Amino acid sequence: MEERLQKLLSGAGICSRRKAEEYLAAGRVTVNGAAARVGDKADPERDRVEVDGVPLSAPAAHTYILLNKPRGCVTTLSDEKGRKTVADLLTGCPVRVWPVGRLDLDSEGLLLLTDDGEWTNRLTHPSHEVEKEYLVWVRGEAAAGAEALRAMDLLEGEPIRRPAVKLVKAEEGGGCLSVVIHEGKNRQVRRMCAAAGLAVTRLKRVREGTLTLGRLRSGQWRYLTGAEASALLL
Repeated sequence: MEERLQKLLSGAGICSRRKAEEYLAAGRVTVNGAAARVGDKADPERDRVEVDGVPLSAPAAHTYILLNKPRGCVTTLSDEKGRKTVADLLTGCPVRVWPVGRLDLDSEGLLLLTDDGEWTNRLTHPSHEVEKEYLVWVRGEAAAGAEALRAMDLLEGEPIRRPAVKLVKAEEGGGCLSVVIHEGKNRQVRRMCAAAGLAVTRLKRVREGTLTLGRLRSGQWRYLTGAEASALLL
């Protein structure tokens, strides 16, 4: 059965669908020897699909990883500035995986990685609103800021679902909040806090869907079970 090449590449664990579009635009994908374009389709049972001259083949099994990303580590597989990347932390992982979503340089905590393009696409698609919980240490009036966050349904003019916010600890000049969001907009929690009059001093993702960090220490990683990976898609 014919399928779009973006889906075939992601299903084979080559890359995500978005990255597959870049591969196609760069002329790195061929079908039966001819350069393919974004939007083209192929039947893997009938057509010979190659990426950089290597025939496409599905992996025997996909890999799913949970990493406790430390601060100061970039969520990329390589970095032109020579900074430590999440790929540098995956010692012992025998396959190439990529991050599912992002945590910025100064943020830490739960980060998923995989070689399953379809899983990546479903988790990152706007229609699949997986809950993400963050512990956020702030400067400012923490109690008042928490109230402002609970009422927030617009972020810089864009609609968002109102977050679930708990005041974990209040102290003079700041505190710690638990913030649960459903979207994954760029630097969303930091931008929300700024709009609520709070300055973020530390941000840690502690839960995504049914997954938590547990006892995983900063910089450590583990494989997800098939049941854990499937539960995130429910």
